[in-house]
Amino acid sequence: MFSDVVFRCLNKGVWEGTMGYLNSVLSSSSQVHADDGPVSGGGLSQNGKFSYGYASSPGKRSSMEDFYETRIDGVHGEIVGLFGVFDGHGGARAAEYVKQNLFSNLIRHPKFISDTTAAIADAYNQTDSEFLKSENSQNRDAGSTASTAILVGDRLLVANVGDSRAVICRGGNAIAVSRDHKPDQSDERQRIEDAGGFVMWAGTWRVGGVLAVSRAFGDRLLKQYVVADPEIQEEKVDSSLEFLILASDGLWDVVSNEEAVGMVKLIEDPEEGAKRLMTEAYQRGSADNITCVVVRFFSDQTGAVGTSSNSIPIDHGIIPDRSSSDPST
Repeated sequence: MFSDVVFRCLNKGVWEGTMGYLNSVLSSSSQVHADDGPVSGGGLSQNGKFSYGYASSPGKRSSMEDFYETRIDGVHGEIVGLFGVFDGHGGARAAEYVKQNLFSNLIRHPKFISDTTAAIADAYNQTDSEFLKSENSQNRDAGSTASTAILVGDRLLVANVGDSRAVICRGGNAIAVSRDHKPDQSDERQRIEDAGGFVMWAGTWRVGGVLAVSRAFGDRLLKQYVVADPEIQEEKVDSSLEFLILASDGLWDVVSNEEAVGMVKLIEDPEEGAKRLMTEAYQRGSADNITCVVVRFFSDQTGAVGTSSNSIPIDHGIIPDRSSSDPST
């Protein structure tokens, strides 16, 4: 029945792309992390305006496709915070590549400070294009979501593709500042169909009956329909903005926005907050990798919060983190 529906709906090119994607995912090799347990860490910005923490675990899976980045840089005299969660599918290559290259491409952009929104959009598409060029084998295809937060002065710019999500706590309230990109959303479905693709139900709504997100990095065989154009939202950092949560769908599949904010609100140390979310998702039966990043903002600029003994004060750059993860979403 599946093939009958597909052949009725699809032209030959779309069908070949769909089958190629399926074959590449099914044949994708995974580096198993059977001995890897959860990792966590965190730090405080040099200017004392924010602290952050992360926690990441393969969860109930034997392989790891989630990556994250927590980074502080000096750009044109500004202390800039860059945070991201990247959830791979079809292998870990795309997520790892995006982790390693997206923020570097962004801070090198000539308009990073003067027009940060345009710079973010350009960096997303540049990184996507360069990743696709790096994937030479026709038998390999991988993709990744991205949920990123860029802190420049009193501006917080959140961008995303896919279903990793960003939620803030402002004035005690949980507010989603990103939208999950799903194929059944009316505007996403229309965009996909206008490009010659289709959306169908296969356990959930999927692009070409295969992919459960409508935007992502990579996914070369579905690239015509699955774009890496980010949606970007800007928030003002003021006394009402308490903290930000970035997380892969391993959290959001089992924990609501309001529940996540309620848990973190009670924990001053962002690393401990991220660990709390990760543990809760696991205990609720999340079947996916789980990665959480929490950023806390300080209006008094003192940075006087509790930090755990293995939090890392930052002097010059990137927090050491999991840089050798590999496969399964």
